[in-house]
Amino acid sequence: MNYILFDDATTRSNLKPLTFTRPTADLRVGITTIREKWNSLLETETSTLTEKYLEEKFPTIKKANNVLIDGSVVPNCELVAEIKKLKANQALSCGDIIVAYRMDAEGLDNNSDEAFEHMEEIEFSGDLIKVGHLWDLYLLNDEMIRKDFARLVEGRKSQKISKTNTVIGDESQIFVEEGAKIEGAILNAEKGPIYVGKNAEIMEGARIRGPFAMNENAVVKMGASIYGATTLGPYAKVGGEVENVVFIGYSNKPHDGFLGNSVIGEWCNIGAGTNSSNLKNTYDEIKLWSYTWETFERTGQQFCGLFMGDHTKVAIQTTFNTGTIIGVGATIFGSGFQRNFIPSFTWGGKQYDVSKVIEVAERVYERRGKKFDKIDADILKKIFKITHPYRS
Repeated sequence: MNYILFDDATTRSNLKPLTFTRPTADLRVGITTIREKWNSLLETETSTLTEKYLEEKFPTIKKANNVLIDGSVVPNCELVAEIKKLKANQALSCGDIIVAYRMDAEGLDNNSDEAFEHMEEIEFSGDLIKVGHLWDLYLLNDEMIRKDFARLVEGRKSQKISKTNTVIGDESQIFVEEGAKIEGAILNAEKGPIYVGKNAEIMEGARIRGPFAMNENAVVKMGASIYGATTLGPYAKVGGEVENVVFIGYSNKPHDGFLGNSVIGEWCNIGAGTNSSNLKNTYDEIKLWSYTWETFERTGQQFCGLFMGDHTKVAIQTTFNTGTIIGVGATIFGSGFQRNFIPSFTWGGKQYDVSKVIEVAERVYERRGKKFDKIDADILKKIFKITHPYRS
């Protein structure tokens, strides 16, 4: 069977700016991305059905028999078992959510509302977890780290933890991959597991409380204070004080400063001494800019920090308000609190040339041994056009 993770249009809009540059399924929650969870439980590789401008980088692979799955839904064994039972022209739903449907290649080419009218709908009665809003990513991170940890370490043996470290709690709740380096750190697994990825490094003096996960080649800097539930994606570098934050990957916050209840995209850099508020002095509910409604919407959250799109750079000593949204490719500097909504491709509040963002991206990719190609450049150019109304 061929499995395709599709983007639900409303959810995709709700998850901007992070979904400007990727399908919903490639968002990270827990240790792995949503796609990586599906690939693991389905025991196969999935492809994507997403926006036209992302198709070249994230193509759709079509075969004779296809099952399309909502890429914002987090899989579990029960749900996967039900999806595998689907027959031709059957759909699996949970309430008003179409979780998955099976369709042949011809039906997929002519995918329309008409096709759904003739589908048999089967109700899923089990637990369903859907990432529907930006704040879900940090709210679900505790539960997802625990579940990913159990799945990833089953039947495997951790590397030994150096005696230079102080371990608090059950050492079996700390898993260290091959090549990882940890010296002189405090690792507290009393309240949740700690997962250290391949070739990752926790430097001396760092203090970490689980649940916590760091992926391949990620780095925790000297003296950092990391509270759960926090995830560092591949090659992320993090220092200072961090609590309940998801770094999708390849981004740097290596210096002092506080960040909490936040999600940071890829290829971002946060300057020294930068701080983000995650709680109002009035303890009121926090509102957040919505790309769906083009206004500020209620989150229902008392704690809500910063959401940063890919390729954004932040100057030293920058201060962010509670509930701040920053788009793709912005460069941020200036005294005082920044605005709660900073559009994509802005330079200190003014429009920034997309070609300059591409130039910087090429240099940053090269430092990580990667190539920023024409496909990546074309995606940024398209996002520049899409987001123009927010800068005018």
